[in-house]
Amino acid sequence: MCSHQSSCPSFDAGAAHVVAAHPEQGWSLLCDGAIVFDDTGELTSDGRAVAPHRVPAERLTIAA
Repeated sequence: MCSHQSSCPSFDAGAAHVVAAHPEQGWSLLCDGAIVFDDTGELTSDGRAVAPHRVPAERLTIAA
């Protein structure tokens, strides 16, 4: 599934690349087996769920 020469980098390394993108469904499959979602949530290849990295509402810019 992965084209990295030695082996695919671990999920935490952040170097894995997208092998299947499904923007219409809001997710992408990485070469290390992890699934990342458009809301920044993640399912790692070892089965862990990572909550979305959301910005607190008070830090959002309000358009005039």
